[in-house]
Amino acid sequence: MRDHGGNIDGAIARFGGTDWIDLSTGINRVPYPVPALAPEDWAMLPTAAAKAGLLQVARRAYGTQAPLLAVAGAQAAIQMIPRLRPPGVARVLGPTYNEHAASLRAAGWQVQEVTRLAHLAGADLAVVVNPNNPDGAAHAPADLLALAGQVGRLVVDESFADAQPELSLVAMAGQDGLLILRSFGKFYGLAGVRLGFVIGSEGDIAALQEMSGPWPVNGAALRIGSVALADQDWAAATIQRLRAEVLAADALATAAGWQALGGCELFRLYDTPDAEQAQARLARHRIWSRIFPYSNRWLRLGLPGGAQEWARLAQALEG
Repeated sequence: MRDHGGNIDGAIARFGGTDWIDLSTGINRVPYPVPALAPEDWAMLPTAAAKAGLLQVARRAYGTQAPLLAVAGAQAAIQMIPRLRPPGVARVLGPTYNEHAASLRAAGWQVQEVTRLAHLAGADLAVVVNPNNPDGAAHAPADLLALAGQVGRLVVDESFADAQPELSLVAMAGQDGLLILRSFGKFYGLAGVRLGFVIGSEGDIAALQEMSGPWPVNGAALRIGSVALADQDWAAATIQRLRAEVLAADALATAAGWQALGGCELFRLYDTPDAEQAQARLARHRIWSRIFPYSNRWLRLGLPGGAQEWARLAQALEG
């Protein structure tokens, strides 16, 4: 099922109200301050210089000199990657972000969802989300590099890795058969910008660039991304803040009788007696959360974005 968080319009239709706090996604609710945009960011086609400038900043931010392509969100790469070769057997380590399996199936791949890293071996294409969504499960870079030699192509989705740089394979990118995805919108809290990156071998990036066309990223996104990715002080302060707030969120949930199952710096996963009832409880306070079709107990919660939002969450969990 291609179900997703962020469906706040459905929450409003079901429960009413307007002043909702959307915690159903893993998007940072204290976003990077959008810089001033020039008129040409909107009025002109993106220039080659602007595109090259963003890639240069992204390489510095991620710590790589490997071939890199900017795309309209990591989702764009997820939909293109299945077309890099004829369909075969794909294995996805799950449960995880469902667009990987859905995009592969739509492109004609035979998709097998497995629950152990070792069971990915032998696939024509294997997908690992690291850290994983929704449980935050993480795999050491050495284990993933070992797996890369046992599959035709390994896709490592690092959309939530900004706050855990020690997990990233980006520094080892560039070898054949390894593709790494990075999301801009989640950590920087600007999902509407629609910006992401795919990093890999020269051949794979050239093929994906051909698929994506001449202007895969808009001019405003190029400027915003270039400024934000260069701001390492903001990134460091944000990681520190998120790590402290994770503990606060887990404390509130535990006091409410939920069990913390994991997550990462941008979302938490809880075991509840009844996920639908827990979601409805929060919704009565106009806080939207995420539940899953494969578990009637799991509830995922993003982190609130300021003192008033934290107070609303505390009140909802106390009531």
